[in-house]
Amino acid sequence: MRRIPSFPSLRAFEAAARLGSFARASEELHLTPSAVSHQVRALEQHFGRALFRRANRQATLTADGERLLSGLSGAFDAIEAACAELKPSPAPSLAVHCTPSFAAKWLSPRLPSFVDANPGIGIRVSSGAEPLDLGRHAEIDVLIAYGRPPGGSGLRVESLGPEEIAALCTPELARSATAIEAGAIKRLTWLDSSFSPVRWADWFTLNGLPAPTTQAGPAFDRGSLIISAAVQGLGVALESLRFARDELAAGQLVRFGDGSLRSIYRDLHFLCYRERDMGSVKIRRFHAWILDQEHHSAIESSDQN
Repeated sequence: MRRIPSFPSLRAFEAAARLGSFARASEELHLTPSAVSHQVRALEQHFGRALFRRANRQATLTADGERLLSGLSGAFDAIEAACAELKPSPAPSLAVHCTPSFAAKWLSPRLPSFVDANPGIGIRVSSGAEPLDLGRHAEIDVLIAYGRPPGGSGLRVESLGPEEIAALCTPELARSATAIEAGAIKRLTWLDSSFSPVRWADWFTLNGLPAPTTQAGPAFDRGSLIISAAVQGLGVALESLRFARDELAAGQLVRFGDGSLRSIYRDLHFLCYRERDMGSVKIRRFHAWILDQEHHSAIESSDQN
């Protein structure tokens, strides 16, 4: 039989002595300050000597209290370490950052398949329109960059593949402009994306058409917003099919020009992570998953064509 005082009283004393406050010890132990004080007094009665000097609402350790704390600190450290060895390791967490449109239109609909295949990996998704520097954001594991591949040493950057940027509109709007000529171009509303690096001027030049001389149509700073505006019949959108596959499949949108006009193909999304993390299981699994998803999406897109 071990001849030691009650464990709650030892725990209360160790916390109060380590933190230098009965109040702070009560917060850590989820007890009232009076309960902590009661446990410490019971320990002092057990030893028959004071462990704290109490004066002016302050308590400082006596020499006996210092000696007891020195012995208990190592013992509590050992107890904590022994308990930690038996606790299951926390699930690894993967933090992914991308643009709002990529998160809403591409990543979120597909993410359940990653979660189902990797139940041991927690995933956190954040989004923002402004470019993010992985060198300054240690909390982010994977970045899906948009527009142009980021630079910097120690960074691994891979394109998610070329994507088709096409003029899109509702079937009704497409039927109203069967002849693509200057008059039709002038009458139509050309929705503008203030965020996309692909501009209407690029599309008109590619197709040998005169650019509209009228004032530009409504502008949007999200690909998802311009797709939604096109679905509502507000005008013609120039946007990536990566964001519009569902609307095309549902017949809500069609390619403007009934197949007679050319699309622009460009690499716009890039998978980025730190080279030092290449061996990380969570990075490797996400890397394999997203490339596989994009491969299947590309096949589906070619089938639609």
